[in-house]
Amino acid sequence: MAVYKDGDKWRVIYRFTNYKGEHKQTTKRGFATKREAVAWERQQILKDECKLDMTFASFFELYEEDRKKRVKQNTWESKGHVIRTKILPYFGDRKMDEIKPTDVLAWQNEIMAGERQGGGEYSPTYLKTIHAQLSAIFNYAVRYYGLRANPAQLAGSMGSEEYKEMLFWTKEEYLKFADVMMDKPLSYYAFEVLYWTGVRVGELLALTPKDFDFEKQTLVINKSYQRIKGKDVITTPKTKKSNRIIKIPKFLCEEMQEYMDMIYELNENDRLFPFTKHYLHHEMDRGSKLAGVKRIRIHDLRHSAISLLIEMGFSALAIAERVGHETIDITYRYAHLFPTKQTEMANRLDDERRDGEDEWKRT
Repeated sequence: MAVYKDGDKWRVIYRFTNYKGEHKQTTKRGFATKREAVAWERQQILKDECKLDMTFASFFELYEEDRKKRVKQNTWESKGHVIRTKILPYFGDRKMDEIKPTDVLAWQNEIMAGERQGGGEYSPTYLKTIHAQLSAIFNYAVRYYGLRANPAQLAGSMGSEEYKEMLFWTKEEYLKFADVMMDKPLSYYAFEVLYWTGVRVGELLALTPKDFDFEKQTLVINKSYQRIKGKDVITTPKTKKSNRIIKIPKFLCEEMQEYMDMIYELNENDRLFPFTKHYLHHEMDRGSKLAGVKRIRIHDLRHSAISLLIEMGFSALAIAERVGHETIDITYRYAHLFPTKQTEMANRLDDERRDGEDEWKRT
């Protein structure tokens, strides 16, 4: 046992063999008691041997080490926050192979009885999100570490998906809004790009002069901006489908040329809109009040752009290619906006039937 007294504390020297067969060692200091040091050493051994009588907290470290490499940083930050604040405090010290569906039910009841900061209950959608993170960890244990069953799955989910009304502006509402935003060029041109192209907010905030080709009237979307832990982070777009080149109208080319001419010593790789979502939220509040139009979310400008294209008669496939969606997503989410073809179908079938009967009678 490599546990040693270290002044008034305890330390552990842990030796192990990594996946390359190399012999390594690590030192962990600062344990208040020998018992804590020995417990930590035991958890390390269990993790290395992939034994599920390790604690949930120890298993989460394995899960985190693998999963955070496979998702975007901002995605993991969101997942990790939910796990650390809503799951680890309850299950952290429990052994993985001893957690039962009844334990999960008890945890669900505790979560549902709790209140979020600022008061009020958690939304059904948020409850479903919390449970999904717990279930994902157990699924990982089932798939890769031989856990016999997922207790979160056996217990059943909590919460549900909430139907949220899709809000969007008509073209007339947007033009009213845009008119009052002209007092701030930075805001005006940002909203012009959002509405007339349907790009995501993160895609807008990552745009540089290099992404525009005014001769070809094209805009390249190949990155996204996030503000994470106080730092500006540029990542790949949300999905593979999000990498795209879109045609932009002539008037928008002219507007963006005007905007770039206003910026002093602009380099081709500089961010054109050097602010965060918070700035846009503030400007949406201000502009909506001044224009006398309903307040919608920033993301609803994307809905507005898509609804305009549907109204103009473009197909789901063409719209999906432009906005970086899957065609089926456009069809499903915006089905109520597409003109119905049911009556036309029924009339055409009537015609087919009559034509068939007439042809049969003639023979």
